[in-house]
Amino acid sequence: MEIGELQKGKDKIIIALKEFKGKEYIDIRTHFENSDGDWIPTKKGVTFSPENLDEMIELLMAAKKKMSER
Repeated sequence: MEIGELQKGKDKIIIALKEFKGKEYIDIRTHFENSDGDWIPTKKGVTFSPENLDEMIELLMAAKKKMSER
């Protein structure tokens, strides 16, 4: 289930919930548009379990704070 997307040049970064072997995961991955107009996932991305979501958010917020301090 797609949650949202960000434009990255001609590509998109798509955030989605995926299921594998009965477990749900969060997938953040770059996709490219093929000649048929379909968005195809690349190897560029990360998949992690929901148990790591809070820590991921904290790390992203810390990175945002560091960038704003520059």
